[in-house]
Amino acid sequence: MNREQRYALAYRALEAGIEQNAEGSVILVEGKRDEIALRNLGFTGPIEKLNRGWTVDRVVVYIVETYGECMVLMDWDRTGGRLQKKLMDLMIGLDIKPSDELRRALSKAMKPDTMCVEALPSFLG
Repeated sequence: MNREQRYALAYRALEAGIEQNAEGSVILVEGKRDEIALRNLGFTGPIEKLNRGWTVDRVVVYIVETYGECMVLMDWDRTGGRLQKKLMDLMIGLDIKPSDELRRALSKAMKPDTMCVEALPSFLG
């Protein structure tokens, strides 16, 4: 896949994510800069941050109790991959079906240009 095809894939994934988010599906990101990046890309719905001084378990329980469903969008580097797996496992354990489709599509489309959510506007904005 060339760069143009990869970026087209990223745009389609973002459009779907923006639509789901606008309909009320919360997106869980790592931190404030990720939230700012998504807002700059047109996301208008609820976005929650993992890095808020709470344990991962507490954030997951908050998401489940507040929203019931969630799109999990950690960076696609090694640390983000570990966080993604842990969050997905915890949410599945609490009987909710988290979505990782946006992350999978962006990871596929944006490697090797960037490995993080916060850099997306500089490539796609």
